Amino acid sequence: MTKNKQYNRIKLVLSIASSIFSFLLLSAFVISGYSEKLLSFASAYSDSGYLQFIIYVAIAGIASSIISFPLSYYSSFHIEHKFDLSNQTFFAWMKENLKGAAVGSVIGLPILMVFYYFITEFTETWWLPFAIAMFLFSVVLAQIVPVVILPLFYKVTPLEDEELTARIKALADKSGLRIKNVYKFDMSKNTKKANAAFTGLGKTKRIILGDTLLEDYTPDEIETVIAHEMGHYAKKHIVKNLIFGTLSSFLTLWLIAELYRISLPWFGFESITNIAAFPILSIWAMLIGIIQTPLSNYLSRKYEYEADNYAIKMTNKKEAFISTLTRLNEQNLGDEEPHPLVEWYSYSHPSIKKRIAYIESL
Repeated sequence: MTKNKQYNRIKLVLSIASSIFSFLLLSAFVISGYSEKLLSFASAYSDSGYLQFIIYVAIAGIASSIISFPLSYYSSFHIEHKFDLSNQTFFAWMKENLKGAAVGSVIGLPILMVFYYFITEFTETWWLPFAIAMFLFSVVLAQIVPVVILPLFYKVTPLEDEELTARIKALADKSGLRIKNVYKFDMSKNTKKANAAFTGLGKTKRIILGDTLLEDYTPDEIETVIAHEMGHYAKKHIVKNLIFGTLSSFLTLWLIAELYRISLPWFGFESITNIAAFPILSIWAMLIGIIQTPLSNYLSRKYEYEADNYAIKMTNKKEAFISTLTRLNEQNLGDEEPHPLVEWYSYSHPSIKKRIAYIESL
């Protein structure tokens, strides 16, 4: 078995194990009665439902993180070092995780409060205003990620290579995209992997390049990667994903709300506003996610092919693009030819073998 296949097989097994573990842990938390005991504990400190909810979520979240820490450590730290992909020390890894938890809490707290308000005020129709609120929040979040959140984790600076910047801006003009500047970020502080991305919406839209990509790849190769990312905008994949995601979230939240209401008696609950019953929402969300995953990944793979096609049309550098994809796949330890079922279900990008075959056929 090749190193790439071994790495991906381990990551797949760990991903499945993590999902099963989370599902069983959450189910046991509710069925065992510990959810109600935790709510009783929170109720002793405040009569406010909002404060009770915050205390409940905080304690449950911390406990869950502690219980799942060994699996998280093994998956995201030990394995990455075993396959020589990580540049992080243990303390740096812990710092990044704690920072991520802090940022997640700041972002998540308002969402939780909005959710609690809607479920207590609108009862059985809570899902509709909450879905609308989540749509608006996702738009705002997409705008602030590159200018507020990303700099908390990486040093983001304008690209100093004037020739490459000019080449990328020329490509953007050719594609009809307005790009004020091109940025790089210190991806190498965490990993040996390489990547690039288009991020942001509206005025915060920008191209970001990992320093690992800039150091190891030729200008032609980088240009094809950027052209691919531009293809997602030119083909309106961002808008399509936003529309699909919005419709999907409305449908999903409605379905979760219905299943939650129907299943409450199964777990011994009567009211949908009982905080101790809220984990049941997550249980249903996990189960629905199992069904949604292959559909969303199918659309994502379709968009990747379209972006590949666009990159070739814009640059006319087929060999450079194939070279880039091949090198990136090797550098990131991608599986060149995964099992068809694994690719169908869990791959958001086509396998490198299929992508290269497609590009060669253009």
